Amino acid sequence: MPFPRASQALSRFTVLDLTRVRSGPTCVRQLADWGANVIKIDALTDADGEQPGGPRHGSDFQNLHRNKRAISLNLKDPKGLAVFLRLAAKADVVVENFRPDVKARLGIDYESLRKINPGIVYGSISGFGQDGPYHKRPGFDQIAQGMGGLMSITGAPGGGPMRVGIPVADLTAGLFCAMGILTALLERDVSGEGQWVQTSLLQAQIFMLDFQAARWLMEQDVAGQAGNNHPTSIPTGVFKTSDGFINIATTGGKIWERCAQTIGAPELITDPDYATAPSRSKNRDALNAAIGARTEQRSTAEWVKAFNDAGVPCGPIYTIDQMFDDAQVKHLGIAQDVPTDDGRDITLVGQPFTLSRTPSKMAARPPEFGEQTAEVLTEFGFSAEEITDLRQHKVV
Repeated sequence: MPFPRASQALSRFTVLDLTRVRSGPTCVRQLADWGANVIKIDALTDADGEQPGGPRHGSDFQNLHRNKRAISLNLKDPKGLAVFLRLAAKADVVVENFRPDVKARLGIDYESLRKINPGIVYGSISGFGQDGPYHKRPGFDQIAQGMGGLMSITGAPGGGPMRVGIPVADLTAGLFCAMGILTALLERDVSGEGQWVQTSLLQAQIFMLDFQAARWLMEQDVAGQAGNNHPTSIPTGVFKTSDGFINIATTGGKIWERCAQTIGAPELITDPDYATAPSRSKNRDALNAAIGARTEQRSTAEWVKAFNDAGVPCGPIYTIDQMFDDAQVKHLGIAQDVPTDDGRDITLVGQPFTLSRTPSKMAARPPEFGEQTAEVLTEFGFSAEEITDLRQHKVV
């Protein structure tokens, strides 16, 4: 039975996935979820199926590797390298997140592969870049968060550096690499040639600073920690209710006036300490306290309705289980079931965007270690005798 594709959008492309841990698999997941023929290369030395991100049947691995097939291959064996080169000669994309020197040592770097396949698009993710003074350093998300400036602006003022609660450098590096690969594939339609797509955790993290980075580059303004306070839209932040907390966000004078009216404090609108944006910024703490004294008097649900009815952006602050139970989250359908062989579906996080004609779906569970080795090699022209020989020599 043909392997089910998650979408038709990228179904004409074949991707060889050499990635591990998180940033690389995040990149390749984008391609797999939109229907690319993704072949995960499991290193034969990892036959227990364990990875630094957790066991193969754990939630983390399962969420990263759905909609892929897997083959096992020993790239350190010359015969294994020969197998990979035969695959690469017919593939469209190779993605890896080794340390920069590893791929050259194995003989699977971009320059080696483009000699046998000039159209190959080669995606690389590293910690700090493919060259430069730090290129040999091992990359890790929290290191990139710190060096990329994020931890210096995260957390309460005076509380010391604070990491973000998700591996944001890993995830965004993966997404940017996928975007680069798709851009290179589009360009290939014109030139007929592939190219090398490079990104790093450090580059991704710096890019994600966005306006905070621009404030320094253009104005030499070094942002600091602001906790839950927004750096420019005031009052914006977290406010206690009678049974929890809410987020309130005000942008501009009109929304601020609606906010003051909603909490029953119209006098704050004309108070000189809060009448203008600069005065509200200067007196932020006192204004937050004045708002908080009123929000504590009613429940989260009451305030969320009242503020949204008044046109003031407001929302509850959910735990993850509460978030998935929210009516709008359910409506969006981002929690999606994946069919399994025993008929008991698992539920994973689906794609955050939709296409009207070629939607994405959870078509296939993550593969077992090297599960489709014979199937994939046969598709690439290997004979049954060749596959048997490779197995006997522990190459696959």
